Amino acid sequence: MKKYFKYTALAIAATFISCREEVQKPKVSYDVSNKVSVSKTDSTQIEIADLPIQMEGTNYLIHPVGDLRVFEKGSKARYGSSTVNDVSFTISNLGEHEITGYLQNLKFQKIDSDSIRPLSDKPILILTATYLKTIADKTQNKIMVYTLTDSDTNKDGKIDTGDIKTLYLSDISGENFTKVSTDLHELVDWSIIELKNRLYFRTIEDTNQNGQFDKNDVLHYNYIDLALKKWEVKNYKPI
Repeated sequence: MKKYFKYTALAIAATFISCREEVQKPKVSYDVSNKVSVSKTDSTQIEIADLPIQMEGTNYLIHPVGDLRVFEKGSKARYGSSTVNDVSFTISNLGEHEITGYLQNLKFQKIDSDSIRPLSDKPILILTATYLKTIADKTQNKIMVYTLTDSDTNKDGKIDTGDIKTLYLSDISGENFTKVSTDLHELVDWSIIELKNRLYFRTIEDTNQNGQFDKNDVLHYNYIDLALKKWEVKNYKPI
């Protein structure tokens, strides 16, 4: 069994930082229609891309796309009062078959083509994108798994780590980009059982609709058979 912990680490880090600044806000805000809102792209951000990445054994390049990050220094310039800034042109990190960061999109390009297509045409925030190489080696199904935020669920006007995290799949080409977790369910974690070619994942539902996920809410257990061409989410009850 191979388990992926980076999503959890990113979530914990983001929560720790936010708690230091202020009391944690609810992740869900319910209106009369109970619809999930989607924020518009911030036109003040400068979009850049990292150099392309090729996952082992594939014939596609993946271009991480995100916002240019500017870090303000505390020191002043020697001959003036202007604040000195540092600019980071790196927006993603590459691990073993996995891209992490706070990415606005991923763009896919076949090796023998000049055409580049986006993963999504809607505002999202991608935290992790993982290529399931062991599954590809066994089944020839080349699949990417994503943890991301796709809606402004707390209705603060932006899509960020304060919103509900979801689980998506796509082909290595970026096509068939499919949400497999349920709307308004927070992704807890996911793992691969290689012997059975299955992706298992847990979500939590805000059953009391207090806007937060806690011990009074309900966990849901799910799996997908990745050996099949059609992804079907099945529920199971371990307890």
